[in-house]
Amino acid sequence: MVAEASDAGRLFLITGPSGVGKGTLVSALLQRHPQIWLSVSATTRAPRSGEQDGQHYFFLDRGAFEVKVAEGGLLEWAEFAGNCYGTPREPVEQQLTAGRPVLLEIELEGARQVRSSFPSGFQIFIKPPSFEELERRIRGRGTDSEDAISRRLERARVELEAESEFDAALVNDDLDRALAELEQLMALA
Repeated sequence: MVAEASDAGRLFLITGPSGVGKGTLVSALLQRHPQIWLSVSATTRAPRSGEQDGQHYFFLDRGAFEVKVAEGGLLEWAEFAGNCYGTPREPVEQQLTAGRPVLLEIELEGARQVRSSFPSGFQIFIKPPSFEELERRIRGRGTDSEDAISRRLERARVELEAESEFDAALVNDDLDRALAELEQLMALA
C-alpha cells in the first residue's frame, strides 16, 4: 500500500524497534522534504548528549508527564524501557488543520493508540536487516547499560512480531534505498 499523492494534512507514523535507525531515516527525510512537520514527543528519560529540550524531546519529570496524561494532553503515550514517551495532542491537530503532512516517530504501543485516534493515518514499520544487526547497532550507541540493552532487545522481539499490523514495512539496511522506499510509500517521490 502507498499513500495517495494528495496527502497534505495527512498523518504519517513511523514505528520500529529501538536501534533500527528511525531517527536517521527521519532526519534524512526531513532534509529532503521540509514541508513535513515532525511531531516532538515528550519523555521522562534524561537527555542524551547534545539533545535539547523542545527540539529533540520535551523532557518532563514523571509528575509533569502524568499531569499531561490526566488532562488528555497527549495523543498517545507509552512506557518503554522504564521511561514514558508521548505525543502532545494540540500541535499535531494544529498542523493537520493547517494542511501540513505530520510525521510521528513513535514506539509500538503509541502506534496502536494512534491507530484508534487517527484511523486514516498511514503507518509504516521500519525493521532491521537482521536481529543480529539490530543488536550490533544498539550496542554501538554506547549509551545504555547492559540491563537496558537486554530490555531493548527483548522488546524488539515483540515489536518485530507486530509488523503485520502496519500499512507498510521497509527494511533499513541501506539509508539511501530505505529513504527512497519511504518517499514512495509517502507519495513524495
